Amino acid sequence: MAVIDVAGFVADLKDHAVDHGFHVHDERHFVETYSMRQAWEVDLHPETACGGPLDLHLALEVDPRILFAFEDEVLALPDEDAEPADNYRLPLNFTWTLPPLVHGPDLLVLATELAGIGGPDLPLEVSAVDSFGSVTDPSQRSLSVVARVEVSLAKIYLGHDQLCETLDRCHAVSEYVVDRAPAWLDEA
Repeated sequence: MAVIDVAGFVADLKDHAVDHGFHVHDERHFVETYSMRQAWEVDLHPETACGGPLDLHLALEVDPRILFAFEDEVLALPDEDAEPADNYRLPLNFTWTLPPLVHGPDLLVLATELAGIGGPDLPLEVSAVDSFGSVTDPSQRSLSVVARVEVSLAKIYLGHDQLCETLDRCHAVSEYVVDRAPAWLDEA
């Protein structure tokens, strides 16, 4: 039996996200058959924005070598009360996306304002992509915001809550984007 129940952790994370004001839409689990790498993906958004336009995509990437190394460390502990070292982590990515924008925001201003919401514990990367359907069509700008955090396997193993503040900050980022989206989408 595995030391860490990753599927259980993802289920708890979804429940935890609901407790922090999110609505969960979908979940996917992928396993790469050659390397046994896994990815869990969850689609969610703030409860207040169930009709759109914001999508939030959460992705947990699992490298089996990290899980095995952590399991080896736990099995080598001298007694049941000993705690494992906090050396093993898994990446957890949050990606916010909007449909193509009519009036895109100033990216530097947006990045600065979101940095104040995310703070040092939730660094945010703001980017935009201009695409052209054909050379005669005007460009369509799509906005993306990405946050990358690491999840400690030792904290999962010990049952310590580690994502409350992260989920609160993600909700605040989501609400900020939802509040400004009508002006960017020309719906105001």
